[in-house]
Amino acid sequence: MSTTTEPTADRTPDTGTPAYAAAQWSALGTYAQLVVAGPASLDVARAEADRLLAAVDAAYSRFRPDSDLVRANRAAGSWVPVHPLLVAALTAALAAADETAGLVDPTLGAALEALGYDRDFAELPRPDELRRPNELPRPNELPRPDQLPRPDQLPRQDPGPASIPAAVRPGAWREVEVDPAGAVRVPEGVVLDLGAVGKAFAADLVAGSIARAVGVDCVVSLGGDVAVGAVEDSPGHPWQVAVAEAPGDEPAQLLVLDRGGMATSTTTHRRWRSGGSTVHHLLDPRTGRPVERSWRTASVAAASCVAANTASTASLVLGAAAPGWLAERALPARLVARDGSITVVGGWPEDEES
Repeated sequence: MSTTTEPTADRTPDTGTPAYAAAQWSALGTYAQLVVAGPASLDVARAEADRLLAAVDAAYSRFRPDSDLVRANRAAGSWVPVHPLLVAALTAALAAADETAGLVDPTLGAALEALGYDRDFAELPRPDELRRPNELPRPNELPRPDQLPRPDQLPRQDPGPASIPAAVRPGAWREVEVDPAGAVRVPEGVVLDLGAVGKAFAADLVAGSIARAVGVDCVVSLGGDVAVGAVEDSPGHPWQVAVAEAPGDEPAQLLVLDRGGMATSTTTHRRWRSGGSTVHHLLDPRTGRPVERSWRTASVAAASCVAANTASTASLVLGAAAPGWLAERALPARLVARDGSITVVGGWPEDEES
């Protein structure tokens, strides 16, 4: 989702200076964007965002060996004291699992690792990273036919339940235990991954904290998960959000978001090579495999970024049933099918070109 947050360039009546200021940087393995309603507050708001994002990374990054999440995963089966941020984010992720009957599941870490997503995404082999001709084996390096094993010499493998990797235990999220005082217990054999819900939680956290601690209205985007922060009695602002499948994609649909949050889940962006195939990060909890692409992208607006992300992720897992599921919950959404056709639900504006 491209979320170049571009508020209308209102100017203060006395000085004519822009009423908004923006910053963009990298955080949590993605991009971060911040726009505040008042240029004088940008530096202190950015400092607050940096402080919170550093704390989030230390609390529940899956790729930091010293994070609280990794410590809890390593000690699966035992209670582990953790930072309150992990308690809060995991509580939000378990609530998302409960609300979607497991369509959004924080216990898929082992399945992601089995697909090769065991390090920062920037380090994964991309689909376009093919071997160069000089990297291919030369003919004299290939085995001779008499060196190959006969079919009856190949080891037999039990494929297990159809399409369900051994790393997946459907419903394992119900076994995760959280002590609000500051501890979690991961079930044995389970690896937690807060994934997109964790990023959406961070967007809500940063936007809300800036509004409270800095006293300025703002909008925050973390890799396309957008949250609006508003001070008490704020009149609101016409924050403009460009919705597309990836940053910089054209054409993008420009929407106005004055409260709550918005999120886009897509199978077109975070893709890598695994076992000779191209896979993506959005897994179906029922199979442990990347979701089938009935929809390639789902964008949802909701009362919070976490709620929006929960619905957008569930929509891709649901496939053809997503429009009805969203309509029942009165959630505005935009679904992009494999052929590029667009379906809107719940009052989401029609694309101008459609």
